[in-house]
Amino acid sequence: MDTDAYSWHFTQDVEEFLDRAGGFLWSEPALHTVQLTVGEMVRTNGITAYGEDVPYFGRLVGSDGTVRATVMRTPPFQLQLTTLPHGAADALAVRLVKDGRAIPSVFGPSEAAAEFAAAWERRTKATARLAMSQRLYRLGTLTPPEPASPGRARAAVTDDRQLIAQWYNEFCTDIGEETRPDPESWAESRLAQGGVVLWETPDGTPVSMASASPEVAGQVRVTTVYTPAPLRGRGYAGSATAGASRTALDSGPRRSCSSPTWPTLRATASTNGSATSRWLTSRRMSSGTPPRRADISSGPQQVAGPPCARPGVRQPRASRAITACLASDACRLNVG
Repeated sequence: MDTDAYSWHFTQDVEEFLDRAGGFLWSEPALHTVQLTVGEMVRTNGITAYGEDVPYFGRLVGSDGTVRATVMRTPPFQLQLTTLPHGAADALAVRLVKDGRAIPSVFGPSEAAAEFAAAWERRTKATARLAMSQRLYRLGTLTPPEPASPGRARAAVTDDRQLIAQWYNEFCTDIGEETRPDPESWAESRLAQGGVVLWETPDGTPVSMASASPEVAGQVRVTTVYTPAPLRGRGYAGSATAGASRTALDSGPRRSCSSPTWPTLRATASTNGSATSRWLTSRRMSSGTPPRRADISSGPQQVAGPPCARPGVRQPRASRAITACLASDACRLNVG
């Protein structure tokens, strides 16, 4: 593939994007779970779902008219990539520079994120550094942690909103997430979706939370798992994660998957039956010739072991997968 900028087609209309690229994203819903969820959030909640700036969506179209890759950005958040055919990263950088797009960071499969970062550096004289590594997990058989932590899982309610917002803000701080949604808005949105599970001790005190995204394309992502620092090391996060996973599985027929992770949830993933699926990374760009250089994020690379191949069998529409993203004491999980 050459670097013809017009190989990439961009739009600010999410309906058009999903209509033309939805088949590609659906072809591997676990791997594309983030873009599927973000697209659905914008479609449902409008173009200001993630901020005041208008998001944009791109698709790479081959000579036969088929979509071969996609990209999206919901400012102020990072550029999201899928896997890229040979030469597509450079073509994408050319197009974004031509359009005057500023790219602060990029997230996607490790190879794609690295290729785009290098292309962006060549085109803008910026420099990129690895900001975060994650690993994509697929949930197999859900096995609650043993021994079980004392207490129970329960769905969060409106009265928990302030606590959830506080914990989400602390979660973002712990993982070094500089760009984050307003915690109050995040908590309100998650509560409206019924997507937060709390683990509470026998006396009814909440000690950990796990959040799941709405189901899209048979995927439910457990995205945020957090335990306050003084309460860590007691198995609460694993119990909360198992509770959120069970809630997702009980809500309808689905596959099980886990998504990006940080160190501490490694153990949680194991106890919850997660199987490795794919490495992702994130890279951050430093200033260069405008537009600024991007930061590139790639999926889970903090877990020991070689990257795993993508799932080879597409799951039926009726199935649901649970993906999880784990990080040390804070963890983002994807249930899809």
